[in-house]
Amino acid sequence: MTSTVWAGAAGQIQDGPGGYTGIEAGPEWAAEVRRLAKERNATILAHNYQLPEIQDVADHVGDSLALSRIAAEAEEGTIVFCGVHFMAETAKILSPEKTVLIPDERAGCSLADSITADQLREWKAERPDALVVSYVNTTAEVKGLTDICCTSSNAVDVVASIDADREVLFLPDQFLGAHVKRVTGRTNMHIWAGECHVHAGINGDELTAKAKSHPDAELFVHPECGCATSALYLAGEGFVPEDKVKILSTGGMLDAARETGATQVLVATEVGMLHQLRKAAPGVDFQAVNDRASCPYMKMITPAALLRCLAEGKDEVHVAADVAERARKSVQRMIEIGNPGGGE
Repeated sequence: MTSTVWAGAAGQIQDGPGGYTGIEAGPEWAAEVRRLAKERNATILAHNYQLPEIQDVADHVGDSLALSRIAAEAEEGTIVFCGVHFMAETAKILSPEKTVLIPDERAGCSLADSITADQLREWKAERPDALVVSYVNTTAEVKGLTDICCTSSNAVDVVASIDADREVLFLPDQFLGAHVKRVTGRTNMHIWAGECHVHAGINGDELTAKAKSHPDAELFVHPECGCATSALYLAGEGFVPEDKVKILSTGGMLDAARETGATQVLVATEVGMLHQLRKAAPGVDFQAVNDRASCPYMKMITPAALLRCLAEGKDEVHVAADVAERARKSVQRMIEIGNPGGGE
């Protein structure tokens, strides 16, 4: 199926190393996106880290796992996933009969890329009796070699559900792994040394300086952040009251934003999250701990890319049937534990 876009728009789209450009978001663009989505029988999903204009035109906004579950329940036959590639893969795994599109298939993820299926096979061979717990921020092939998936909001519950004598291989995020190990007190948990380059770059010194210059602010810290340990240290040493330090997934941040009594919140995660937080609690002053913490892969989903995707049906996401079946089981085991979590 090939559609047409409003007069002259298709010729304005330019391709470059940073993604598709040439189209500005505005009322005419938004109307055309909605028209094309209806024509293609598509629902548009946008991750919390997307550009504000992409979030505002989407049918649903959230974290990757929540959006993939929405995709599975959607009536539409086509899913347009505005996020990075592993997220669109997860939607395809949970909705194998649907067409899943990502506006730019080059939108990767440094965290998902930090472990390959071959590396995981080698790690498993070193500890064949260990149970593999993988964060949802992994490729379909890695999920297919995983025993149980987890999210940042349920990782502690997933690991705690495993027999205490069973070794655990936790991957790929070392900071989330350290958080889980600290909370569970588990000594037989081995952690892969992967990281999200954006979250890892939000460091403890920045957090400490921000917290000390904003003494009345609450702290919302994503467990992927390099500063999560620093946040707990600040609380433990009395620099920040313990009840003001919250280690939260993106979904957890939104819940906390709606309930907070604070007038100011310092946020340690990718800056796209601020858009949804400000919509959820417009009376609160949300400030980034690091305002340079912007994921270039997330920002490859531009207005031009979304328009091209809907007009041309590109880029379609495919997952081999045998890989998808194995990966689906690892996600299902997580859900059976009883706390599917709020995603990453």
